[in-house]
Amino acid sequence: MHMKAHTREEVKKIIIAELPELMKVDPDIRNFILNVTRESYPSKRETESRFDRIMDELKSDREARDKKWEAQEKKWEAQEKKWEKWEKRWEANQQVINEMLVSIRKLDQKHEATIGALGARWGLHSESAFRKGLRAILEGTFGVKVERYEDYDHEGTVFGRPEQVELDVIIHNGTLILCEIKSSMSKSDMYSFWRKKNFYENKHSLKANRAMVISPMIDDYARSAAKDLDIEVYGYADSVKL
Repeated sequence: MHMKAHTREEVKKIIIAELPELMKVDPDIRNFILNVTRESYPSKRETESRFDRIMDELKSDREARDKKWEAQEKKWEAQEKKWEKWEKRWEANQQVINEMLVSIRKLDQKHEATIGALGARWGLHSESAFRKGLRAILEGTFGVKVERYEDYDHEGTVFGRPEQVELDVIIHNGTLILCEIKSSMSKSDMYSFWRKKNFYENKHSLKANRAMVISPMIDDYARSAAKDLDIEVYGYADSVKL
């Protein structure tokens, strides 16, 4: 009796129909199928192992990336500290430079005042120009207004005969200051200023809070008289204490 030969397609259909049941009841067939398919489809253990390996790699990559970020952040922090130190150092240097410039400017003003006083005394330029220059320094240094006061002494109480009386007047924070700005001051000049102060006070019924003389050249006799007359003495306009 001859068995009917099956075509490839028929064998395939038979396998599909019978294989599930055969795998349940026949261990050999089941193992055979698993061994054949293992090459194309990994087992659950292999899949889990591969997943764990991928997760470990991702974790390692993340840790390496975090370390790089931490290292970079430390570099940035170190750089910021360097910038802060540099900025502080720059500000300190700038302050020193500004202080030096102020000192140089003051020194220049003192030299100019001294030279101007000598020039006025020797007649190289007018006394009024010298006074104007020192008044400008006084106003620029302290932010005050120096008013020029002029009046006529008909009775001659200041100079012993009728004469023009001139003073510089400063009102600072409600304080009345009478000031004499001159290229040089002698003892007689100091007494003349004191009489001019009294003339102003009597004329306007006011009492000056302070009286001061600003002059680069004041002899010892004039200083002694100023002390007796309670007159403040300053060599330069920017040395005045208001």
